[in-house]
Amino acid sequence: MSFEDDEVAALPEDVIAALVQGNKIEAIKRLRAARGIGLKDAKDQVEAYVPTDPLVRARLAEARQQSRRGCLTWLGVLAAAALIVAAVLRTRG
Repeated sequence: MSFEDDEVAALPEDVIAALVQGNKIEAIKRLRAARGIGLKDAKDQVEAYVPTDPLVRARLAEARQQSRRGCLTWLGVLAAAALIVAAVLRTRG
């Protein structure tokens, strides 16, 4: 990696706050703005920080679970809607 360990340990507070909220993308955006670095470097630094902070690691895992649940919910709604449409079309045909 192209950054030093102390850079990872010294992430700005607003970057860590975004991570604690479970928002890795926002953390990367904030780090890019704060340090004037590219996307890859910011992503690498944020991802290097995550394993060092148990709270951040837990929150990001929680956010992934919620995202999966949301996707599965929408998939179920779409499947149910497709079944309803199919049933209505069968009764008309």
